[in-house]
Amino acid sequence: MEKLYALFGCPVHHSLSPLMHNDAFRHMNIAAHYHAFHVEPEYLKDAVAGVRALGIAGLNVTIPHKTAVMPLLDDIDAEARRIGAVNTIVNENGRLIGYNTDGPGYVRALEEETNVEIKDKRILLIGAGGAARGIYFSLIDRGAKQIDICNRTVPKAKQLIEEGDAAVSSAAYSLNEAEQRLGEYDIVINTTSVGMYPNMEEMPLSLANLKEGTIVSDIIYNPLETKWLKEARERNAIVQNGVGMFIYQGALAFEKWTGIFPDVERMKKIVMEQLRR
Repeated sequence: MEKLYALFGCPVHHSLSPLMHNDAFRHMNIAAHYHAFHVEPEYLKDAVAGVRALGIAGLNVTIPHKTAVMPLLDDIDAEARRIGAVNTIVNENGRLIGYNTDGPGYVRALEEETNVEIKDKRILLIGAGGAARGIYFSLIDRGAKQIDICNRTVPKAKQLIEEGDAAVSSAAYSLNEAEQRLGEYDIVINTTSVGMYPNMEEMPLSLANLKEGTIVSDIIYNPLETKWLKEARERNAIVQNGVGMFIYQGALAFEKWTGIFPDVERMKKIVMEQLRR
C-alpha cells in the first residue's frame, strides 16, 4: 500500500517540496506520495489529528506552523526543542515525533558547497528569527569560534544569544554596527527574507567593508542570486544561495522518514530546472 507524506503550511502553493520528494520516491522505487496541504492556523490541530487518523507516514511543516505544531506532538527531538521549532515529523506507529532539519541542512550545504570547515570560524548572522535559530545552534555544534548576530531589533538578537552556548563567543549588534565590523568575519549569513522576490532591490546589509575571500551566504533561492550576493561576488567574495539549504533539509527529512539518504544531486537538478523556468 502506498504511503502518504505531506507538507502543512500557509501558503504552500509555491513549494517545490512535492516535486523534489515525489521524484525521489519514484527514483528509489518507494511506494509513496508527497502532497502539499494548505492549512490555516486555526485548523492546525485538526490537521494533525488527521495525520493520526489517516496514518500519514510523515510530514514537513513550514511557515507559520513550525512552533505552533510542537504542543500537538507526542515527542520532540532534543535539537528541535532547543531550536524551538519543528519542520519534520515522523509517524512511528501513531506516535508523532518532531525534528528540525533546517539548521543541519544549512550547515551541511554550506560546508559542501563552499569547501569550508566551520570549526574556529568567525561568523556573522543577519537576522534573529526562526531560520536564524536553527542555523545558530547548528553552527555552535560545528565548533564555530565566534557567532555574532545583528538584527533590526537588537534585544531579539541578545535573547537568541542568551539561549545559546556560553562557550561560544557571541555579541549582538545593530545593522549599522555590524556593517562597520564586517571585515572581521570569515562567513556572513543572511537569514532574513530581505532581497527575496518580489523585493529584489533590497539588501540586508551594506558590503562596503567586506574583505576579499569572505564567504557570503544567503538562504534565499528566489531569485537564485540576490542583489546582495551579486555585489558580494563583485567584491571577490565566495557566494552561496539558499538552494543547498532547501535541498539538504529535505534530504535529511527524507532520511528520517525512510531510513535512506536520497540522491541530493538529483534533487538539486530537479529544483534548479524548476527555478530557472
